[in-house]
Amino acid sequence: MRPIFRFAAALPPALLAPLCAALAPVAALATTPAPRPPRPPLAQACAGRDGWTDPAPPQRLVGNTWYVGTCGITVLLVTSAKGHVLLDGGTPAAAPLVLASIRAAGFDPRDVRWIVSSHEHIDHAGALAALKAATGARLAAMPAAARTLESGAVPRGDPQAAGLDPSPRVGVDRLLADGAVIAVGPLRLVAHATPGHAPGSTSWTWQSCAQGHCRAMAYVDSVSALAAGGWRFSDHPAYVATFRRSLARIAALPCDTLATPHPGASDLFERAAAGTLAADRGACRAYSARGRQRLDETLAKEAAAPQRPAP
Repeated sequence: MRPIFRFAAALPPALLAPLCAALAPVAALATTPAPRPPRPPLAQACAGRDGWTDPAPPQRLVGNTWYVGTCGITVLLVTSAKGHVLLDGGTPAAAPLVLASIRAAGFDPRDVRWIVSSHEHIDHAGALAALKAATGARLAAMPAAARTLESGAVPRGDPQAAGLDPSPRVGVDRLLADGAVIAVGPLRLVAHATPGHAPGSTSWTWQSCAQGHCRAMAYVDSVSALAAGGWRFSDHPAYVATFRRSLARIAALPCDTLATPHPGASDLFERAAAGTLAADRGACRAYSARGRQRLDETLAKEAAAPQRPAP
């Protein structure tokens, strides 16, 4: 018998009980591993850093919706016991960061069943080929986005074509139409065609539930009217009309909680830190209004610019 036990056994019962109570916390410390320090929240980890490949910690946003992107580019994981859906992928260099964040959040990348995207530009779709290969998931996209994803080249009809690098080519397993549903177990993600920022722009809505409470999540594509290489929106009135219809569609989406492909466009990290991610049902309307304002400003600037000489 060890000396400490011989000593305890020799004590009268009146003294033995208090001694055991006093030693219990010490024994617990000896057998219980020290808790891991909590991961810093996104707002803290990414303070002063918004690079497309600046690593960010994973963070639960609402219910079963997780942020697994970088400090500058949003990637979302919607989870279920039957498999997961990944929204966007980031740049080609971001693929290992996204996979690491999925694992750090406690999920297996091989349980991702579908990958979808906001639009086909390299900063959001560049990692899709690598992520598809690593997860074994299928990829779904709108036809305009699918053509770019499979060819790797951005077509001339895209306002930003002249300023974008090609992306790694990736096969698309399913072509989507407006209102199409991606289903995995209990998950139902609805695709909304919102072309404008890019021809294949797609926004997504779904229900994210926890402890019996559900929120209408909206991952809404970029609404900035950006152009490169002399492309002018005013030279493409049909494209502008389509863009305006998309903005109206965005304003009408079910939208308790808004997230955007560039987190800063919807103050995503700040709202997550403040605990207000599920509090603004007017967020999509306000986001749409900002898009309309910027489109109008772009058209006004083009109208005020010197006209190009006729060919």
